[in-house]
Amino acid sequence: MLILTRKVNESLIVGDDITITVLGVKGNQVRLGVTAPRDVAVHREEIYQRISDEPPAEEGER
Repeated sequence: MLILTRKVNESLIVGDDITITVLGVKGNQVRLGVTAPRDVAVHREEIYQRISDEPPAEEGER
């Protein structure tokens, strides 16, 4: 795991087209802003796990 230190309003660049910016820090919470192409899915870990655990939808079903 790569560990980086950033301050408020500083960013990380992932690949050529994803930017993650530290927007604020309050207590033990960090607010992040993510700029990425629309075809790149960005989820909180707990949401991603929930999505991954769902069975695939039948074709034509939503």
